[in-house]
Amino acid sequence: MKVYFIGAGSGDPELITIKGAKRIAQADIIIYAGSLVNKEVMANRKESAEVYNSASMTLDEVIEVIERGIKEGKLIARVHTGDPSIYGAIREQMDMLDEREIEYEVIPGVSSFVAAAAAIKKEFTLPGVTQTVILTRMEGRTPVPEKESIEELAKHRATMCLFLSVHMIEKLVERLLTSYTIDTPIAVIQKASWEDQKIVIGTLGDIAEKVKDEGITKTAQILVGDFLGDKYELSKLYDKNFSHEFRKAKSE
Repeated sequence: MKVYFIGAGSGDPELITIKGAKRIAQADIIIYAGSLVNKEVMANRKESAEVYNSASMTLDEVIEVIERGIKEGKLIARVHTGDPSIYGAIREQMDMLDEREIEYEVIPGVSSFVAAAAAIKKEFTLPGVTQTVILTRMEGRTPVPEKESIEELAKHRATMCLFLSVHMIEKLVERLLTSYTIDTPIAVIQKASWEDQKIVIGTLGDIAEKVKDEGITKTAQILVGDFLGDKYELSKLYDKNFSHEFRKAKSE
């Protein structure tokens, strides 16, 4: 038996992978990341499965449950929100499991940043606009390296996706404006893919007020950049005059 770190997806219980859902259904012990994980992803768990909410647990307590379960020969599902590799705090858990020679596997999930793009029906990488996506956050209780400050990253004028920052939206806008223009489009998606998802779209000039009016203070993804606009170049992939390995140009 081993531990499975499972990305539960952004909220919609159908956005968990088939593999992740199977492991949860098979698990003897499930440790899930509190209210950030839709409990519906555990609806098919075994009646005998032990279920723990890690929101009220320390790292040591989580590891104690895992270690005890492994000694008892049980399969363990460690369920994280979105994709566990993004702000999931799984590295510290995996390192502790390595020290104990406990085997584990990571099963990826749908992150809130891609669920947010799907919610507003936009593509991050538009030809002629941007081909780069920056995933970041404002510093809070967890600091951010100086070279990764909002001001430094904003200089690229690329697509930017910000986690864990909506409660500081006014300060964020101020720092983005060091490089982005005031009419740069921005979208705030609260609880992307959940039934009570909320979408606010504006510009850097008015988004802070709109977010305040909607009462959004947490659990929101912020998307910034010209990819939210309507001007872009068509992809070469489907251009009739463009040849590639699987298709000849119509003009040849």
